[in-house]
Amino acid sequence: MYLKGKSIKNHIPMKTFKNIFAMILFTSFITLNAQHDAFKVEVFGNGAPVLLFPGFTCAGEVWDAVVQELSKNYECHVFTFAGFGGVPAIEKPWLPKIKKSVFKYVSDQKLENPTLIGHSLGGTLALWMASENNEFNKIIIVDALPSAGALMMPNFKSEYIVYNNPYNAQLLNMDDSSFAKMTIQMAEGMTLNESKKEQIQKWMQHADRGTYVYGYTDLLKLDLRDSIKNIKVPVTILAATEPYGEATVKQTYLDQYKNLEGYHIKFAAKSAHFIMFDQPEWLLNAIKSEL
Repeated sequence: MYLKGKSIKNHIPMKTFKNIFAMILFTSFITLNAQHDAFKVEVFGNGAPVLLFPGFTCAGEVWDAVVQELSKNYECHVFTFAGFGGVPAIEKPWLPKIKKSVFKYVSDQKLENPTLIGHSLGGTLALWMASENNEFNKIIIVDALPSAGALMMPNFKSEYIVYNNPYNAQLLNMDDSSFAKMTIQMAEGMTLNESKKEQIQKWMQHADRGTYVYGYTDLLKLDLRDSIKNIKVPVTILAATEPYGEATVKQTYLDQYKNLEGYHIKFAAKSAHFIMFDQPEWLLNAIKSEL
């Protein structure tokens, strides 16, 4: 620090100087946390901005292999959402707060026309943001749908999805051992890569339980099948074919995305939900070709 060409340290006792410096650092830390308490962001590389959103319960490290390559030419903003990956939880409604905070982050960081890349929940979030604001370069969706609830429930209606229901109560009251056993079963079909199943299980087991329950309720409730007609930026969908086969998956995507004009879809053969684990080279090449 300098004033009129002279070091301030010449005029302030060293102990006082250190206290001032520490206070500035502490204040800056508090300010940053206050601005982005809905997520943690790590930035890698330089170039046009790319925002990478992970799936439900996952940490941003799910994108590590992709970021290692993309960061050579792009500025990668890698998100981990509140309640997951060691990031402190926030009050519900979780998903709407995530979306609002990401918009604020883009504005605060003055990111011009960023590209959004999202896996699963992260892809649905990207669709939601683009349906409300077309100031993005493009959207790349990795195995995500506009309405997860409609896929899972016959005669789905968003208003039927509420926080207080018997299934949520059961999850909230489940002991850690029973919850861990459930995550093992859930992770089984999410990847064909045996070495990655334990990581997926750990992300689920270490998630804040309230976020796991109520955040997933937010996701199930969200129905973007009509509002995606408002998206005017290019959209590429990278879809897994397993375990249902390409024909069934293709029909699901045709049904859910019928109101979105001009999207482009590619299918990852021999891949379950975590394409980055099952077909990492295919995924990386598909993303790079779209960028």
